[in-house]
Amino acid sequence: MIIIKSLVIIAFLFILISLGSALYHLVKRGNQEQSAKTAQALTVRIGLSVLLFIFIFIAYATGWMQPEGIGTRIHPVQAPVNNIAK
Repeated sequence: MIIIKSLVIIAFLFILISLGSALYHLVKRGNQEQSAKTAQALTVRIGLSVLLFIFIFIAYATGWMQPEGIGTRIHPVQAPVNNIAK
């Protein structure tokens, strides 16, 4: 479980690094080369995000990862059963 969480955190860090790289090249904005580097960094970020989404989906579907948090602690309220005799 800790390995999967670590992989997700590492993937988020790589996504943030790629986003920061795109921002740097966008601000630098010297020529067409910088524009191409910005597009490449954003493409890498989108690819990493899609891979992370697929990984999380597979991990949840196979049971490697279970949801945690306040939403999992709330139990649905059962509706009252009407036992009306016919």
